[in-house]
Amino acid sequence: MKIKEAIDRVPGGMMLIPLLIGALIRTFFPGIFDTPEFKSSFTGGLLTGTSALLAAFYICLGSTIRFQSTGYILKKRVSLWIGKIATAFIIALLIKHIFPDQNHLFLGLSALAIIAAFSDTNGGLYMALMGQLGKKAEDVAAYSIMSLESGPFFTMLILGVAGLASFPVLAFVFAILPLVVGMILGNLDEKMREFLSKGQDVIIPLFSLAIGAGINLTNVVKAGISGIILGIGVVVITGLVLFIIDRVTGGDGVAGVAASSTAGNAAAVPVAVAAIYSGYSQIAATATLQVTAAVIVTAILTPLLTTWFAKRAEKRNVSHVSLSENHDMK
Repeated sequence: MKIKEAIDRVPGGMMLIPLLIGALIRTFFPGIFDTPEFKSSFTGGLLTGTSALLAAFYICLGSTIRFQSTGYILKKRVSLWIGKIATAFIIALLIKHIFPDQNHLFLGLSALAIIAAFSDTNGGLYMALMGQLGKKAEDVAAYSIMSLESGPFFTMLILGVAGLASFPVLAFVFAILPLVVGMILGNLDEKMREFLSKGQDVIIPLFSLAIGAGINLTNVVKAGISGIILGIGVVVITGLVLFIIDRVTGGDGVAGVAASSTAGNAAAVPVAVAAIYSGYSQIAATATLQVTAAVIVTAILTPLLTTWFAKRAEKRNVSHVSLSENHDMK
């Protein structure tokens, strides 16, 4: 049976399908979660151990982030990273000052879902697109510093600074500590980087299953519609902002458009944030569905938009070269 091959055909399948399985268990067999036998079992630990699984995932993810950066790579990395975070922060400020109820905005979208989706870029998709389109290695490498967006830290920071939530200082320290530990290990020892980085792919379906086990599917239709709108918003808004930043920093805009996506691990952020700030506990499940839908939407739209724009940029460059050669001949 080609189970993995079938899962890989679904955009974000390794996260989406286990999450759906967990949600089906929660929806149709909610009673088992309250039984002593379940709570004390390995099965119970797997389906309710979201925090532990996420901590392990962030250690593995952190090991892939390299410290060293110079010249064009540093400029490109930092500019795209700041652009993504700054856009999410401005949106958070607008939500704070325009909407009286930040937990129930347009079509049920919450500040938590919006900021989680806007502040995390799909690095694998970015690097695949830039490599496929034949861009220079520096543009492909530009994602490494943007990997710092991964995890709940910047979502918490943006929500806290914008006044949409309140977190104790130690909460920020403990939220980013697994990522930092992974970064230190990966940068001190290349063998540790190689070893830990392999764990990402294994842990993703496991924590997705646990996240799904906390979701009741009764609101899935509503969340799906709002999630589609959220995904389109991420592509359009961050795509425009990062396109401009890429052009200003010497690029042709393609790298900026390629970064207009939401990472699969962003779906884990609402649960992680709600575990620290109880004000989001009631909406974490819905926010997870919305961000998951946004992940899928951006995984489809971002490649289409990037490929289309790359072709336009290539034609424009060819035209400029031809005009320049004709001018030199004269």
